[in-house]
Amino acid sequence: MPEKLAADVAAERTLGIILVSASAIAFALTGVLTKSIHADPLTITCWRGFFGSILITLYVLWRRRRSGGRESLRLGWRGWLLAVEGAAASIAFISAFKFTYVANVAVIYATSPFIAALLAFLLVREKFRLQTMVAAAVSLCGVAIMVGAGLGSGHLFGDGLALLMTAGSALYMIMVRAFRDSPVVWAGAVSAFLLFVLGWFVTDPLAVSARDVALLATFGCSFALASILWTEGSRLIPSAEAGLLGSAEVPFAILFALLFLDEIPPLASIIGGAIVLCAVFAHAGRDWMKAKSARS
Repeated sequence: MPEKLAADVAAERTLGIILVSASAIAFALTGVLTKSIHADPLTITCWRGFFGSILITLYVLWRRRRSGGRESLRLGWRGWLLAVEGAAASIAFISAFKFTYVANVAVIYATSPFIAALLAFLLVREKFRLQTMVAAAVSLCGVAIMVGAGLGSGHLFGDGLALLMTAGSALYMIMVRAFRDSPVVWAGAVSAFLLFVLGWFVTDPLAVSARDVALLATFGCSFALASILWTEGSRLIPSAEAGLLGSAEVPFAILFALLFLDEIPPLASIIGGAIVLCAVFAHAGRDWMKAKSARS
């Protein structure tokens, strides 16, 4: 019996690793898809929200049916706040890719756990660990090199949007932890639908080419798939391991931009990105090693 239990645990962990890794690859397609679509950012978020909300809603209903209807779909003011904040961060995220390099957006977004830790300390006095403080300081230097190089190059606006989106994502992380009773995945589906409604009234979502329609549908499906894979995978492995695997999104995003867009970021972005990635992986790896030692 103990051997069977150990085998089941190992199988669950392996499945969790596969699912979270696959979600990182799916998320990494965001930059390539955004830049490949000729439509404006609001139109992109509109249709990504439409396709994404449908698939995530089907997933939520499936999970609710499996649980016998125990999972509530009532958002309350906390859930609606999550949905609105998530929608705003998504608009900034998609827009950033249109105005700067994929590498810059991906690397700046990689600092969101550090910004979340800082905001948690400032807003709710959550303890700020020394290793997080050091990693945050190092990554800030890398971001400063990247953003500084954008001065006068036409990419500063995109880098600014990426920073705004990262701050919004960090705030979203804090809200998710604070609103533990809120149906987070369902709030994500509602957030995606809000983007569709906003885009429908603000822009002209029907003025897109057939090529863009196919890419927009792919974008919405990849977004929903990544969200679902992350949700299911992170249930099966420790959060430290999920965070480390999720960090793989950054190098994959840069690699995809190179392969599909022939986009080579400038030297300053490469240097700054390398500094940030070293800080992120060192911090996530240290957490993973601590969690592994605690389980032993």
